[in-house]
Amino acid sequence: MKAKITLHIYAKTTKANATGQLPIYIRLTVDGQRLEFSSKKFIEKSKWSPELSKMKGSSEEARTLNNYLDLMKSKVFNIQMELLHKNEDLSLENFKSRILGTHQRERMLIPIYQNHNDKIEELIGNGYAYGTLERFKISLKHTQEFIMWKYQMSDIRIDKIDYAFVTEFEFYLRSVKKCNNNTAVKYVRNFRKIIKICLDNDWLDKNPCSRYEGKMKEVERDFLTEEEIQRIYSKKFSSERLSLVRDIFIFSCYTGLAYIDVKGLKKDHIAIGIDGEKWIFKNRQKTDTKSKIPVLPIAQEIIQKYANHPKCLNEDSILPILSNQKMNGYLKEIGDLCDIPKEITFHMARHTFATSVTLTNGVPIETVSKMLGHKNIQTTQHYAKILDKKVSEDMMVLRNKMAIYNNDKIINKTN
Repeated sequence: MKAKITLHIYAKTTKANATGQLPIYIRLTVDGQRLEFSSKKFIEKSKWSPELSKMKGSSEEARTLNNYLDLMKSKVFNIQMELLHKNEDLSLENFKSRILGTHQRERMLIPIYQNHNDKIEELIGNGYAYGTLERFKISLKHTQEFIMWKYQMSDIRIDKIDYAFVTEFEFYLRSVKKCNNNTAVKYVRNFRKIIKICLDNDWLDKNPCSRYEGKMKEVERDFLTEEEIQRIYSKKFSSERLSLVRDIFIFSCYTGLAYIDVKGLKKDHIAIGIDGEKWIFKNRQKTDTKSKIPVLPIAQEIIQKYANHPKCLNEDSILPILSNQKMNGYLKEIGDLCDIPKEITFHMARHTFATSVTLTNGVPIETVSKMLGHKNIQTTQHYAKILDKKVSEDMMVLRNKMAIYNNDKIINKTN
């Protein structure tokens, strides 16, 4: 529905000054509501034309005053166009706040979001990992696309963001972007961090995300069994590139290092540990927490195999790793060649280390957590699964204890 807007300029006869001049007022009416404000100009009553709403004649004084009044009209018209462009109400209050200069400086969402991402980029390696930056970049992109999809605008004022915006954003991520539950929740949580910045700076009076309760679903993380690891390890490949990718993947299976940490592994990260054997001492790129990992024989074998590789010599690296995208592409091919019906990714090696290499072989979860560089053991529990084999072995110990106990009871009763 369009608002009815009228503008009238008049000389106010009831407020003449000491010299008898009349103040010139402007009356704006929006849907029957009035706002009157002074033009800060005065005029003699005989020189004013009520019919034309301007000063009579064509003198220099008349031209100057009438031009000024035309500018005042243009200001009101420009405010009207601004409100229409920004899809805001053509209300008297919106006109008034802009005419009188009382409206707060508008803060738009996208520049605040971009500024947050720029700061993260400057702090890569100093509390933030590159992966964190990438996630926020994608989150920002989704947010921009959602605003255009929902409101046909490139940006939105932060004071226009409400709970409906948040729930619609999650709906958009699930329906249009086809994000699964956990991915959608993560993007909304990233958005929520930007809202927190606005709240902390007192740019918002209330939190539009306060009622949002997106819950993460526990994901069954895949891993390789001991037999599958051995099948990949012993496979002969005709392609040198596949052999390289296989070796680096197996190295990660026996160290638990993520792709970014294998890529950043240097010679000075390997030193003699408390037991006199070689250990890897490296802070995790993602969390900057320390990882201390004894180098198992297979991992040491792979390190030695590539010790004189040109890329390792030139870059002082331990392994000549490819890009994560290429590694995952070749790993899919390796899985097919080894008849493993799982979608193998490089990160699966980390889950495999936690499950098949360590926990299955009796390494306590506290020790596994420390080697993985986790800050709390709950994180490790998401990676590590207690396999049926381990349950069977633990219960066999209990069965033996109970059998011995029952035999002792029978013997004592006989005696």
